[in-house]
Amino acid sequence: MALAILKHTRTRKCGETNPIGEFLSRLSANGSRPANAAEKKSAIRPAIRKMTVVPMIAATYFMVAGGPYGLEDIIQKTGYRATLMILLITPLLWSVPTAMMVSELATAIPEEGGFYVWVRRGMGRFMGYQETWLTLAGSVFEMALYPNLFVDYIGQIAPGVVAGNRGLAIGFAMIALCTAWNIVGARAVGDGSVFLNVALLIPFVALIVFAMFHAHTGTAIAVPLRHADLLGGILIAMWNYMGWDNLSTIAGEVANPQRTYTRAMYGTVLLVVASYFLPVVAVARTGIDPNTWTTGGWVDVGRFIGGEGLAIAIAIAGVIGAVGSFGALMLSFTRLPSVMAEDGYLPKIFARRGARTGAPWVAILVCALFWAICYPLGFERSLILDVLLTGLSILLEFWALVALRIREPNLARPYRVPGGTAGTILIGLPPLALIVAALVRNGTELIGNTNELVIGIGIIAAGAGMYFVSQVIRKKKSA
Repeated sequence: MALAILKHTRTRKCGETNPIGEFLSRLSANGSRPANAAEKKSAIRPAIRKMTVVPMIAATYFMVAGGPYGLEDIIQKTGYRATLMILLITPLLWSVPTAMMVSELATAIPEEGGFYVWVRRGMGRFMGYQETWLTLAGSVFEMALYPNLFVDYIGQIAPGVVAGNRGLAIGFAMIALCTAWNIVGARAVGDGSVFLNVALLIPFVALIVFAMFHAHTGTAIAVPLRHADLLGGILIAMWNYMGWDNLSTIAGEVANPQRTYTRAMYGTVLLVVASYFLPVVAVARTGIDPNTWTTGGWVDVGRFIGGEGLAIAIAIAGVIGAVGSFGALMLSFTRLPSVMAEDGYLPKIFARRGARTGAPWVAILVCALFWAICYPLGFERSLILDVLLTGLSILLEFWALVALRIREPNLARPYRVPGGTAGTILIGLPPLALIVAALVRNGTELIGNTNELVIGIGIIAAGAGMYFVSQVIRKKKSA
């Protein structure tokens, strides 16, 4: 169907109107700013220190990965050889297409708000609103996870420190620390992410070195897997490769975004794949039974290979990963309320920015307060909710990529997905297939006694309702 539409679009004679282009133009009428909107906004914002390539790679790494934590279940479900294949194949089906999409849109429309602006401009205000709603709704579950991980890894080093209500207080302290870090500005988050990346990855470099000289136990291949699940491993890997679009929301705080985004995207892809692949290769060489892997298993593996010192270092790296991921994602998510306020969907106070840092400090404080309220509820990361909310928001971005190719063929694109409009359609098919597979396979998962799919559909429906409510409020304000 998509290719038929494409063929129809291409074969119209000169001078004839394009019905698809007209439809998309009507759909997004009043939904896109003038071409110079980004310049108008930057003119009224204070001059700030902007992020460059290396800090962007570091921040994106924390948004996507935050270390090889989370791979334990893949190893347990599929074994070492299949895990290594999955870690190489999944980026080709998920990460590279997403990085290509982000590179084209971020360099063509380098505006604050990123994917919200892309979808609004390509598909209209309603879809732009849903893009933001899906992202912020998903953040409730994601951002409540990292303070809990932070406390859990501290507990592996010093259980007494987090006993009782002290653990809860430590989690709140972590949220406060990341809030202060973000108020200092995007450049501070990027620079800090570089140092945190180094500190995070050093223990895993040590793990690789120790594993190369560790005696082989001879059990990894001989022992059959008790929880073999190849598709489950692929879906967990997809989950661990999400987040490539998140840094697009700070385009107004990036130096030379037309060049920086493409370099940052592909640099981060290489860093993430290497930080996933190499530690697994090294541990596989030791012959540790994959059936023994559990969540948090990197600490136990470090203890087995390098002793207690390496185990403590890996646990500390887990603490660093939680801080880095929470701080970097806060950087991304808090720009959305700020831009939504500028568009009239939220009170104007959310658009206030620091005079010297350019950080939307009101949006940062309100989001931090909201996530702090959710943190004690103990949300666990849900595959189905992530796929429904985050996955659907990413699909909207792929569809906006196609819509903008049709609607604005002459838009300057410093980076272009190869293959014309057909190429933009084709790169969106592998992510779509993975999302459908995840929904089919895990559609019966529960949160308490409620089906996660039902919860996700309810959240999506609420987004549509909130849009129409916001439209009524906007009309009353302008009357």
